[in-house]
Amino acid sequence: MRIIGDTDLSVFELCLGTNPFGWTASEQESFDVLDAYVAAGGNFIDTADSYSVWADGHVGGESETVIGHWLAARRCRDELVIATKIGSLGGLSAENVRARVDDCLQRLGIDQIDLLYAHRDDPDAELEETVRAFDEVVKAGKARYLAISNYEPDRLEEAIAITEREGLAKFVALQPHYNLLERSYEQTRAGLVKRYGLACVPYFALAKGFLTGKYRPGQAGVSERGRLDGSSYADDRGWRALAAVDEVAAAHGTTDSAVALAWLLAQPTVVAPISSARTTDQLAEQLPMLTLELSDAELERLAVATA
Repeated sequence: MRIIGDTDLSVFELCLGTNPFGWTASEQESFDVLDAYVAAGGNFIDTADSYSVWADGHVGGESETVIGHWLAARRCRDELVIATKIGSLGGLSAENVRARVDDCLQRLGIDQIDLLYAHRDDPDAELEETVRAFDEVVKAGKARYLAISNYEPDRLEEAIAITEREGLAKFVALQPHYNLLERSYEQTRAGLVKRYGLACVPYFALAKGFLTGKYRPGQAGVSERGRLDGSSYADDRGWRALAAVDEVAAAHGTTDSAVALAWLLAQPTVVAPISSARTTDQLAEQLPMLTLELSDAELERLAVATA
């Protein structure tokens, strides 16, 4: 287990992403994945009010609803750290923050969100208004801790400055797009995360599935998941990276998914990478990352392959 920032949130080193739930994973399949994750010791579940608004006929909240049904059935809420995100639907005005948080709580069937993210910046809302609204959510007992995702570095720093100047509830984690093939975090945000003592909880940890090894030269195509498909990495750099992952995986007798996740977990500031699983088989390919120890030479081999 690892601790998020200076909070009392102790989390599993693999955060379960749930964007397939209620979309490409049925409710029963989602229950099976959640059960398997908890059975493996997992306790850190990530969702968002916008999952899966991109699917035909969906309005958002489908993933939270499935998780809520599972929590009600399993009665294990107190054992878990539940993270969700707001801001992609309707922006981050104070009014929308209040309304969206209440909607999240209702769908999840819980009284308090453990980690509430601002999902993405809202240029139409005053940043101080947004930050104050999040502070009010904490003061009302509807969220324990706050976090932020998809903000440009200057806006992230400005939001933090507002909390410090006004004595508001602070942000304790950042959820950036970061994996072996997406490395800009290292130059643009890692320094801020370290300076302010934030926890890095990166999303798309497996590069939208590309780093699982499911794509191979001449075979990469668009999957049923559409915009979340990893075939966009099917170029010379992507194949070079995948070859390095294959090599390390073969040396350890493990999966490509485990290698890619273990590399990310070993990076400075990273507390727990987020990876989704549509099936228990997909989850089983990821879990070996928890005991996989990569040598310094292997970590460097992987980093150089994606430079």
